[in-house]
Amino acid sequence: MLVGAFYFPTDYGIAIDELARELEARGFESLFVCEHTHIPVSRRTPFQGGGELPKRYSHTHDPFVALSFAAAATRKLKLGTGIALLPQRDPIITAKSVASLDQLSGGRFVFAIGGGWNVEEMENHGARYDTRFKLLRERVLAMKALWTQDQAEFHGRFVNFDPVWLYPKPKQKPHPPVLLGGDSEHTVRRVVEFCDGWFPRPRGNWEPKGAAARLDAIPRRYQSRSSMLRPTRQRSTVIGRPESRACCSRCRMRAATRCCAASRRMGRSRAKPDEPCRLMIGAIGPAEHGEQAAAPKSPGPQPIEDVVRERGDYADRKGAP
Repeated sequence: MLVGAFYFPTDYGIAIDELARELEARGFESLFVCEHTHIPVSRRTPFQGGGELPKRYSHTHDPFVALSFAAAATRKLKLGTGIALLPQRDPIITAKSVASLDQLSGGRFVFAIGGGWNVEEMENHGARYDTRFKLLRERVLAMKALWTQDQAEFHGRFVNFDPVWLYPKPKQKPHPPVLLGGDSEHTVRRVVEFCDGWFPRPRGNWEPKGAAARLDAIPRRYQSRSSMLRPTRQRSTVIGRPESRACCSRCRMRAATRCCAASRRMGRSRAKPDEPCRLMIGAIGPAEHGEQAAAPKSPGPQPIEDVVRERGDYADRKGAP
């Protein structure tokens, strides 16, 4: 099972290029960063984690800029958004950003996306909460056309443009893997219809074997109702902090190919490449994107959590700004 890391790329934390170098030196396979363009002061939408919204949500760097610095500082580390809020992004500009980053990094980008939860944040971008996944679907399909066609065009309800040229094309063919966040039945169906993998957050009695079975069953369940659904080889990138090593073992045995170490205070977690704990679980599929499980290298002399703590203040501060 591959072992990566997840990080809130804040302006008061460790520099992203330094973190990327330290992760690669210790055998980590990947680095995923999240996205929030801004946080409205009104705070009309309750924080999903309960209580006051942590400070880090309003202090994140742009993920593509941050990952570009990480790419320049490393040679092999996979670089991913986890997640990019696609309803808040222009599809043509985002397609260009994804293709450029994938080209310049040598084909190391993983594009995990989601619909978002902060209503007023997406409204400031002109998106509506009740139609965000319809918007997301059209933007994914439009971007795939831009990545794979010489003269791409798209005509939908939310995205509409006549034939255009967009270069460079991504290094990975046909394009970087597109993973969708969420854990509902609708999400799983969307994964099979127009994405390349799943990015669920385990809650309650979430079980990797059952989650994989849900994903595999979707094409059979809807085959008679929709010709758009196709057979799938996807697996899941799971976000969360399992309660024990047993959860990591179950993911390793059945559903997951990647664990991404994360905690509210990354500098104080005890996650190492060969000892996952308090993890985000991840599995990038499908096989044609070149993902293969590999044993990580031995960790360096200094644990990565100590490096993060020394280089930047990543305390779980509450309240913005």
